[in-house]
Amino acid sequence: MKIATLAFAVFCAGYLPATSQTADPHLNLVPRTPAEALRIAAVISPTTSFTQAEAFERMAGGATTSLAPSDANAFNHPSSNLTDEHGMDFAIGTAFFEKLWVSSPSATLASNGLGPLYNARSCAQCHPGNGRGHPPESPEDNAVSMLMRLSLMGGEAPDIEGYIATLPEPTYGHQLQDFATVGHAAEYSLNISYTETEVTLADGTVVSLRAPTYTADNLAYGPLHTTTMFSPRVAPPMLGLGLLEAIPAADILANADPDDENGDGISGRANILWSKEFDQPLLGRFSLKANEPTILQQTADAFVGDLGIGNHINPQTWGECSQAQTECRAAPHGGEAIYGGLEITPESLEMTALFVRNIAVPVRRNVDDPQVLHGKQVFYETGCVACHTPKFVTHRLADQPEQSFQLIWPYSDLLLHDMGDGLADNRPDGRATGVEWRTPPLWGIGLTETVSGHTYFLHDGRARNLLEAVLWHGGEAQASRDAVVKMPAVDRAALIAFLESL
Repeated sequence: MKIATLAFAVFCAGYLPATSQTADPHLNLVPRTPAEALRIAAVISPTTSFTQAEAFERMAGGATTSLAPSDANAFNHPSSNLTDEHGMDFAIGTAFFEKLWVSSPSATLASNGLGPLYNARSCAQCHPGNGRGHPPESPEDNAVSMLMRLSLMGGEAPDIEGYIATLPEPTYGHQLQDFATVGHAAEYSLNISYTETEVTLADGTVVSLRAPTYTADNLAYGPLHTTTMFSPRVAPPMLGLGLLEAIPAADILANADPDDENGDGISGRANILWSKEFDQPLLGRFSLKANEPTILQQTADAFVGDLGIGNHINPQTWGECSQAQTECRAAPHGGEAIYGGLEITPESLEMTALFVRNIAVPVRRNVDDPQVLHGKQVFYETGCVACHTPKFVTHRLADQPEQSFQLIWPYSDLLLHDMGDGLADNRPDGRATGVEWRTPPLWGIGLTETVSGHTYFLHDGRARNLLEAVLWHGGEAQASRDAVVKMPAVDRAALIAFLESL
């Protein structure tokens, strides 16, 4: 994007009246000055020099960046600039994120309300070490880090242009739960088989890609509807989410080009969703299809959908039990009068969201290494930055000093892109079609094995390393993928070295 256009977008973010799509009602904003808008536009313009690291590039999360060692705990540190006021709240939120919930009835009221159907007993079980989940590695692997979303076509859509109406599966709801409390049956067990396909690179290197086939076995409540659409999801890493939430919506939308008016083959689109918090359409930023607008709503949806914990945004104390699952809905629940009939209080949910908001991005490694710098140049010149936008500057915020006015390096535009038939789940989600996925942030990706103990990537973990992940790219990313296939081995190795430095 040209600097002039970028400057205009940044200026608009601070000065023009917001529409429902460009509004940021979840943030307490301090408007930018015209001088700041121009300075920001120049700072976040993609570099064309690769002889040395850019200023502040090492600090991927701005002043929030963790300077702690890059070890197995690399994603467990709070924002480095966390205020004393928020420090205790972060610790409390950590406890709620890691808490093992128990089924009702229980004498432990503070942890009461699990299920009756659930995917995990705690948030941390899906996000161990706050890192990336993985698919089952064997039939005996419970793989709580993976779930299966469900839907049918039909229903009434919100009044949002381009929104695709869908319905939950009549019996199993919005997702399949592979665990249940005593007296209830888990909904299913997941079976995955893989078919290997070889890709030969220009230098003769052969890379094998595995294409998954998913089967929902042991369905406990009858067969699925014949037109059910599936979408497998591996839990994404948790770092830097508060910074993504603080990016001006107008700056994200400035990168959208749904009709590819500039003719570069990239057509990023925004997922606009109905906000349960603010009762209006908002820009989607989080989850694999950008179908969550804020951290609080994402946290609330995970509590009810994955753990069965009713909250003030989703007060269903029966969790994901559908109307057809009458015994499940009638089972004892953890809603307590002292909690307003909920299973987690609004204050506790807010503390959990504050914790999620302040999981720090680790400091970059090897930013001045010649191979990494060469790989960065390959990344830029191959066109990867057309979707993986390197830099943003967050809003000025009156009550979130940690995330306020930070230069950050997420390498994502947070927009939806057609990734081709190979990665398609063929299941729409909001405005997202069955071939579209949100560009995932890349910060921290090089520490995946260190933190999570594996190197599985993409939405369902099919890629076993970064090169496989690149080779699965299609659709709008096909040209960049093909360039990687054709490039010399030295350039490809440098590209991987750059990604591993993030």
